[in-house]
Amino acid sequence: KFCDKAKDDLENPYFFIIDEINRGKLSKIFGELLMLIEPDKRGQHLRLMYRNEKFTVPKNVHIIGMMNTADRSIAMIDYAIRRRFAFYEFRPAFETDSFKEKIQQINNPKYTALINEIVRLNQVISEDSSLGTGFQIGHSYFCPYKDVKVDDEWLNSVVDYEIIPLLKEYWFDDIQKYESHISLLRALLK
Repeated sequence: KFCDKAKDDLENPYFFIIDEINRGKLSKIFGELLMLIEPDKRGQHLRLMYRNEKFTVPKNVHIIGMMNTADRSIAMIDYAIRRRFAFYEFRPAFETDSFKEKIQQINNPKYTALINEIVRLNQVISEDSSLGTGFQIGHSYFCPYKDVKVDDEWLNSVVDYEIIPLLKEYWFDDIQKYESHISLLRALLK
């Protein structure tokens, strides 16, 4: 249906977004369409075996697959899929102008200190040979909803229920390491 709609409106780009694309068996999901998503095959028709009809992926369809590379339960992505997609890595946005504005708007010294510690902790995570940049702690943990007040209660809940379990999972085999980082985080909120 999506491709049919795009085919009837070739002047405009269409974006098909698949969240957590690497959680499925992509060769099964795309099946015979795998060939049709290649740039040089766009617009060509292929008779679908399972429906006995002709199908095409128009040139104006852009497929965006999102995935969390830190999810250890996921095997490396299939080479057939890797060949058909360009990859772009998103990093935590703590250093962006918009996040720095958020820090200023919130105007809470404990919040600012916590962000600075997370940035430092992300450097440790990046340099850890068993983790790396894909395991850095993202800024979204520290983006409260509009009606949420960033107070001690909110900060403690983020640290206790979001960050600490993550660190325990990261360094499950190095109790001293995660306990030292947890102690630093908790000390900032006292």
